Amino acid sequence: MESLTMAYLAGGLGSGIIVFGAAMGISKLASAAFESMSRQPEVLGDLRVAMIIAAALIEGFTFFALVIMFMLATK
Repeated sequence: MESLTMAYLAGGLGSGIIVFGAAMGISKLASAAFESMSRQPEVLGDLRVAMIIAAALIEGFTFFALVIMFMLATK
């Protein structure tokens, strides 16, 4: 295989792994937040804000990792 083909293959596999990891992280975050909300409904607002901030940080890291992976794959 050509080196460019291998770079595209590595880019595709890398992006799949990154997105899968982010999805697992956000799903674990949401699961824990919803469980906490159901146990203590009075902290609903605080948990919701914390969950949204944490999800945004996870997505930001995911986009950063994807950009770096694409830069390395097409170099």
